[in-house]
Amino acid sequence: MEPGRNVAVYGAYGHTGRFVVAELCERGYVPTLVGRDQDKLLALAQARPGLETRRASVDDAASLDRALHGAAAVINCAGPFATTAAPLVEAALRAGIPYVDVAAEIEANLDTFARFERRALDEGTLVVPAMAFFGALGDLLVTTAMGDWTAADEAHIAYGLSSWHPTAGTLAAGAVSGRRRGGRRVRYTGGRLEYHDDALPTLEWPFPAPLGPQSVLGEFTMADVVTIPSHLAVPEVRTYMTAKAAADLSAPDASAPTAVDGRGRSAQTFVVDVLVRSHGVERRAVVSGQDIYAISAPLAVEAVDRILTGRTRTTGVASAGAVFDAPDFLNALSAHLSPRVPLGTLG
Repeated sequence: MEPGRNVAVYGAYGHTGRFVVAELCERGYVPTLVGRDQDKLLALAQARPGLETRRASVDDAASLDRALHGAAAVINCAGPFATTAAPLVEAALRAGIPYVDVAAEIEANLDTFARFERRALDEGTLVVPAMAFFGALGDLLVTTAMGDWTAADEAHIAYGLSSWHPTAGTLAAGAVSGRRRGGRRVRYTGGRLEYHDDALPTLEWPFPAPLGPQSVLGEFTMADVVTIPSHLAVPEVRTYMTAKAAADLSAPDASAPTAVDGRGRSAQTFVVDVLVRSHGVERRAVVSGQDIYAISAPLAVEAVDRILTGRTRTTGVASAGAVFDAPDFLNALSAHLSPRVPLGTLG
């Protein structure tokens, strides 16, 4: 194995973790399968012969140190990230390697920025939270749409999901976030997060063809309200979710995704439509694809590849749009994402 090709994947046997392991293998990396459950690790290793398993728990720092020994980077795929992120970041800092996670939990991502920004800067390493469908993709699209703008009045990210069959991890993370907020909702306005009890507004969003206009829930706030303001001067960040997908997520009988192709992806499709506005001028970037969990794998693995090959713009704790050349990053995912607007050529 070439030096620097080993990447530890914590939560490797989870739904998103399996996609990440597959993506790493396809790109010539050698994932080390890490997690709490030895039986699940061994079952995954049987499906992927030759990969090493290392049992580790976030409440056992020594086990995490052993799990990361010899790794060039770590990708954390195990939620709730309110529990797993800090111990894994600590272990990565001790090991002197970059950390990437796929956290969609707003408060967990805020904690990562607040707790580790100075230490990661001092050690000259990178910690990249929310490197997933929620958090990274919207950030990369907004950064791309901004282009040469140094600031904007507002950014809108509309998620056009055909359906949403949540994983057990999504439901568990949502429950943790709900408890942390005391059941309140969150929005980003006036340059800061606000917690409130207002009902979410329902409106219509003009998605481009062939999806077309859809009923959406406004202020369906996701990790974009952490990633985007972390490096862009945008005081209003608003996110929207198709009403049908939101209803699927909250249904009492919500079911997990079902694979429909050889890559293990579900039939779910998505359109992410981003609009930024400054002094009455609008810019837009739109991409579409299949399966919000599956797309998190190429996002996270492309991030690790760019970090390990020196294609980064900063150190410390940073979001995707701050670390990477956003239009180039999105174009590199052309096998997974179909741009509706030529990325990097916005006027």
